[in-house]
Amino acid sequence: MMNKKEFLHLKSGTDVRGTAVETAEHGVQLTDETVQKICVGFYKWYCDKEQVDTFGIAIGQDCRISSPRIAAAAMAAFCACGCRVFDCGLATTPSMFMSIVENEPVQTALEITASHHPFDRNGLKFFTSGGGLEGEDVSAILELAYDAEVPAGTDNAPVMLPFMNDYAALLRRQIVDDVQNGDRPLEGLHIVVDAGNGVGGFYADQVLAPLGADVSGSQFLEPDGMFPNHIPNPENKGAIDAASKMVLDSSADLGLIFDTDVDRMGCIGATGQEINRNTLVALAAAIVLEDHPGTTVVTDSLTSDGLRTFIEQDLGGKQLRYRRGYKNVIDKSIELNKSGVDSALAIETSGHAALKDNYFLDDGAYLATKIVIKAAKLRREGQTIEDLTADLHRPAESVEIRVPILLEDFHDYGEDVMAQLAAFAAGHENWSVESENYEGVRINIPGGWFLLRLSVHDPILPLNIENDVAGTAAKVADEIAQFLTRFDKLDLSGFKK
Repeated sequence: MMNKKEFLHLKSGTDVRGTAVETAEHGVQLTDETVQKICVGFYKWYCDKEQVDTFGIAIGQDCRISSPRIAAAAMAAFCACGCRVFDCGLATTPSMFMSIVENEPVQTALEITASHHPFDRNGLKFFTSGGGLEGEDVSAILELAYDAEVPAGTDNAPVMLPFMNDYAALLRRQIVDDVQNGDRPLEGLHIVVDAGNGVGGFYADQVLAPLGADVSGSQFLEPDGMFPNHIPNPENKGAIDAASKMVLDSSADLGLIFDTDVDRMGCIGATGQEINRNTLVALAAAIVLEDHPGTTVVTDSLTSDGLRTFIEQDLGGKQLRYRRGYKNVIDKSIELNKSGVDSALAIETSGHAALKDNYFLDDGAYLATKIVIKAAKLRREGQTIEDLTADLHRPAESVEIRVPILLEDFHDYGEDVMAQLAAFAAGHENWSVESENYEGVRINIPGGWFLLRLSVHDPILPLNIENDVAGTAAKVADEIAQFLTRFDKLDLSGFKK
């Protein structure tokens, strides 16, 4: 058993994460005992919060090799607590929240997943009717869990709930209703899916194909928790390259790529060009603004100046560039709506997107569905998805350099680095500090910008540089590296690559 500090450190943002498979480098943190304690902690936390003594919980899992073991331990713990337990088997993370919306006996949900992280990791992501938990909720649950004891055995047993079938049906119905072209509205469209051997393969087989789409050429649809083909991450270059080749080899109209648990996605156009990061944000904004004219799109801090111009001048919307982290942008969008400001889309450049029309749930399959609907409508007009973002200005260079901080207690040191950089930039003849900024230090430079921010959980200062003039990024990086040499607890080796 871990000590309390190690146990509480299992918190990762709004999830619980840890090692779940023993390797040469790591032992197992998410043992059956630890998993069951965490589940009892959630039980105590939820019962106290809602003033109940029992509830229904749906439990799904991604395809990691440790997921069946962890799911079994979790179900045993909740059964022992007297909960009604629904076993959803292989499932996407967003579908677990939807199991609460669509099934009256289900009040909470749990997905066993570690998203795109390596095969030896796993985690627990809890939902209530209000959505995913906040970070402070996870901290409270772990505090309760550390000293928790699992009740003695019970005759209670899980009930099977194959909710992914219902979830796929919801997506199909939305396409039929919105495209309005009969029961096979995707006839004539060739759409291929790269599921990265995660749980996203259902989208090809259970959503697209039954509606008439040609899905031939789709790849890595079979779940495999060792992820043998590429990292299931729509931001990963290997994954993007594999998906681009898939589209070109099959002469498809559109390619979709999902991460392991399908809370994120990316696109590939018919030419093999990735529709990702700023372009994906632009595409989502173009679609959402049709139904919500003038709405505010909340994005993370890494978006380009060209994207702002596209959203505000070309589309007639507004952009709020907020802090990185999908929960941050979602919470900010919800906050804006509560204050009377319409905000219909919260989206990260990582591929996390949450729409007001869908409970502000970050759901890669839902965003894919909105894109597929638009693709089907555009086809009737002789246009493609790529046409929607044709006016988006794309920078000549986009570079990220990660700067490790060589301290365990890194937060104050990182803040000092950023404060000194801001002061340095203010005195620079060609640089200016961006005043409208919610994360790190964003500096405007001739032809572009750069952003130095501090990772929330890791001792790292990510540096992003974007510029319209080729060759400028390297020069700016050199100048920043020279400035950072005054800090002896920074690892500057990333600047030499």
